[in-house]
Amino acid sequence: MWPFAPPTHTHVARRKQAARDEALRAVRRRPFPPDAYPAEVYLRATAREIVERIYKRDWTASDVLEAYIARATLAQDITNCLTEVMFCEARAQAKALDAEFASTGRLRGPLHGVPVSFKDVFDVQGHDTTMGFSSRAHQPRFEDAKVVALVREAGGIPIAKTNVAQLVFFFECVNPVWGRSLNPYTRAYTCGGTSGGEAALLAMDGVPLGWGTDIGGSLRIPASFCGIYSLKPGYGRISLTGSPGTFDGLEAIRTVAGPMGRSVDDVELGARLVFGKQGTEYDPAPLPYRDPDMPNRLRFGFYISDNYVKPSPASQRAVLEAVDALRRAGHECIEFTVPQAHRAMEIFIGLTAADGYKTLTADLGSDPVEPGVSSLLLGPWLYGWVRNSVAWVMSKFFKDEKLAGTMRAASHKTVHEFHKLVQERDSYGRMFYREVWDKHGFDGIVAPVLALPALPHGSNQYLSALACATLLYNVVDSPVGVLPVTRVRATSDAATTEWTDPRVGPGHGSPVLEGLLYGKPDERGVGRGGFYDAEKMAGLPVGVQVVGRRWEEEKVIEMMKVVDRALGPRGFGPLAWSEQRK
Repeated sequence: MWPFAPPTHTHVARRKQAARDEALRAVRRRPFPPDAYPAEVYLRATAREIVERIYKRDWTASDVLEAYIARATLAQDITNCLTEVMFCEARAQAKALDAEFASTGRLRGPLHGVPVSFKDVFDVQGHDTTMGFSSRAHQPRFEDAKVVALVREAGGIPIAKTNVAQLVFFFECVNPVWGRSLNPYTRAYTCGGTSGGEAALLAMDGVPLGWGTDIGGSLRIPASFCGIYSLKPGYGRISLTGSPGTFDGLEAIRTVAGPMGRSVDDVELGARLVFGKQGTEYDPAPLPYRDPDMPNRLRFGFYISDNYVKPSPASQRAVLEAVDALRRAGHECIEFTVPQAHRAMEIFIGLTAADGYKTLTADLGSDPVEPGVSSLLLGPWLYGWVRNSVAWVMSKFFKDEKLAGTMRAASHKTVHEFHKLVQERDSYGRMFYREVWDKHGFDGIVAPVLALPALPHGSNQYLSALACATLLYNVVDSPVGVLPVTRVRATSDAATTEWTDPRVGPGHGSPVLEGLLYGKPDERGVGRGGFYDAEKMAGLPVGVQVVGRRWEEEKVIEMMKVVDRALGPRGFGPLAWSEQRK
C-alpha cells in the first residue's frame, strides 16, 4: 500500500470490526449483576412490560440493560448482526435514568429504560453510519437522527446499530465492511434484508424494540425470515431526517422508516412515539397517532399467489392458516386476484434503475460487489441491444413474459421517459385502489411476504425478482404490517407437482423463477434441486403481510392484533428463539 493512500475496504473492515469486537470483549469480562433477576425474566418482557416493571420499582433500567447487552452479545456471536456497539454510553444513560426516577418518581417517557437498536442507516451521535460502505467509515455523525432523538427523549436506550445489505437494496444481509449476517434459526440461511441485522437481533431477544427502513420489502422480508413483527408505514408518517439512504433524491419510490419488535404491542408503541413528530423539520406530515374505530367484524381480502411467481407450500399455508383463524373468529375473508402484479414490478425496476443505478452506487468506491448486487445492477449496465436480446430469449424460448418484461424495464431513462413512468405509477395505483379496495370494500388484505421462507446464502443473485411480492406495496404506497404465523414443516410443506409443473394447479407465474425455486420432481413427485427444500428449511419462520389503505397505518396495527389473537399462541414472541432450541 502506497504512503498516504486511502485504506482499502479490507483495512477499513478490519479496523471497524476490531473496534466492535473490543467493545464486545469488554462486556464478556463483566459478570451479570448477582442481585438481579435471572436474565430470562427481563428478556421475556415486552417493551411496555419493561416500562411498567420499572415504574413499579420491581426493576431498574440498569439491570434490564445488562440482560439485553448479554443477549445482544450472544446474538452477535451466532448471527454477526451488530455494527456499531454503544454499550458504554447505554450504561451511562441507564444509570442516569435510574437516578432521575429515584429522585423524581416520574418516568422519562413511554420507553423509559427500554434497550433499542437501529439499522445502520440511522445517524447516532458519535458513531459512523457506514451503511456497509468502506467509504463512509471513520466519519462519526454530529447529531442523532430524528427517530433516534425521539427514542432518547422517551427514555429509550440505544445500545447498537445493526447490519445491512450492500447498497441497502437486496434481501441478503452482507457487505464488505461487516460481512454476512445469518438467520438465528438456521445459519445456512439469510436473515433477510435490508434490515436483516435488526431482525436477527430482535429474534434473539437482543433488544425489545428496533428500527429499520423499507423501499421494496426491507422491513417485511427480514421480519418474516426471522419470525418477528414489523410495520412499513406509507410515506410521510415518520421523519427520515438523519437517516441517509442510497436512493436519496429519488421521489418516485420513497424509502420509509418503521418499527420492528417481538409483538404487535411493541410495534404500536414505536409507532405512537414517532408518528407525525416534526420538530423543526418539514417532514413528516403533521399527523399524530390516531386510534381507529374498528368494526366487530372485519372484511379481509386474501390471495396465495400474485401470479408473478407461485409461492411455496409453506408461504401459501401461512396465508391460509391466518384466513382460517380469522374466519373462526367471525371475520369475512374473500379471495381475490391481484391486478397486474408484473406491471408493478416493471414500474419499480424502471424507476429505481432510471439513472443506471448511479445514485445507488455513488458510495461504492473500490468495494467489491456482492454477486447478489451484481445481478441487480446488470440490466442498465448492458447495452440496450444486449438487454433486449436477453429479454427476447426469455420470452421466445423460455416462455417467460414476466422476467422478460422485468429485464426490459431495467434500463436508463431520459427525463421524459422517467416522467412517463411516474405517470404509469400513479395510474397503476389508482387502478389498484379501484379494482381492489373500492370494488371489494376490504378493510385489509392478507398476503404472502415472499415466495420462500428464508433463502440460502448466495441465492439472491438468482432470485431478486421474488421481491415483487413486497415491492408492489411500495409502488402503491400502502401501509403493511408483518407478523409470524407458522414454521416450515419438512414433509407436508414439500413441493409437489403442483409447484414443479406449471401445467398443474393455479397461481403460476415466471417459469424460470419457479424452476429455480422448485426444481424437478423425483420419483415421489417431490421437487428436488431447487432453492426451496422443506426438509432443510424445517423450523424456519413464515409470516404474512397485513395490508391497509393509504394513511391507515393505525388500522393496520389493529388488524395485526386481530390476526395475532385469532391465531393464538404458536411459539413466537419474546424468548421464542430460546424455546425453539430446547
